[in-house]
Amino acid sequence: MQLKAARTTGIATLKAASVPSPRLNAETLLMFTLNCDRAYLFAHPERELSANEQSCYDSSLAQRARGVPTQYITGHQEFWGMDLIVTPAVLIPRPETEHIIEAVLELAASKTNSGQEHSPRAGLRIADIGTGSGCIALALAKELPRAEIHATDISPDALEVARANAHRHQLGDRIQFHECDLLDGVSGTFDYIVSNPPYVGESEEDTVQLEVRKFEPRNAVFAGPTGTEVIARLIPQAHTALKPGGWLIIEISATIADATKNLLRDWDEVAIIPDLQSIPRIIRARKPVSSP
Repeated sequence: MQLKAARTTGIATLKAASVPSPRLNAETLLMFTLNCDRAYLFAHPERELSANEQSCYDSSLAQRARGVPTQYITGHQEFWGMDLIVTPAVLIPRPETEHIIEAVLELAASKTNSGQEHSPRAGLRIADIGTGSGCIALALAKELPRAEIHATDISPDALEVARANAHRHQLGDRIQFHECDLLDGVSGTFDYIVSNPPYVGESEEDTVQLEVRKFEPRNAVFAGPTGTEVIARLIPQAHTALKPGGWLIIEISATIADATKNLLRDWDEVAIIPDLQSIPRIIRARKPVSSP
């Protein structure tokens, strides 16, 4: 089959299976199969696919048609300008999570926890809780080259992916990985604690995309009945582990925004930051300077 025909067939197959953005998905899978860019697809419409290429493409289309996320088929996802390895052991990084990086950089560029102006290159101690693919930790290590980064996850399979990503981007010596539940066993105090924790309530399961429910790691998506269970455990641990004046930055959803804000009622400068669609996405709070 020629490349143009393969692309057309792929779009039709995914459209028939009600896959969102069938054209984008078919082209992405075709680029993955041929190890080429989008320009090549349109510049060589007569190019014949080999039997092996055709078989690989058909297999990828079949997987996507039954709901397997494209990122798990290709094994890759971009985040903060970095190409990351992803497997079914980790949550697929989303663009919305980049707001966590932006929040840290904004705070780091303004004042230290003691109120003194400083450069974002100054030494900081940061913990990324529930690191998954390592996307947040890697982005912060990339942007804050003098920061000491610690990343935790309860899943050894997720940590294997995170370590692989760190080494791929030559950041393996910048991040210390810990297999633990939240902050259990992580010593020392931190300037920033960040997390994209599970925050979907089990009561909301029917509202979550089928491919997320079916293929992404359940313990990275669902927190419990209300969605705040993991956050409610993290907040007191973070309060203990943060330096006075340190910041906690968590990804949330609109559903749990008010409940999370209530859990932070004893913190200072609590603020909810919306994403580009004006949906509450990040909550940040500062540990009181006078905290014991």
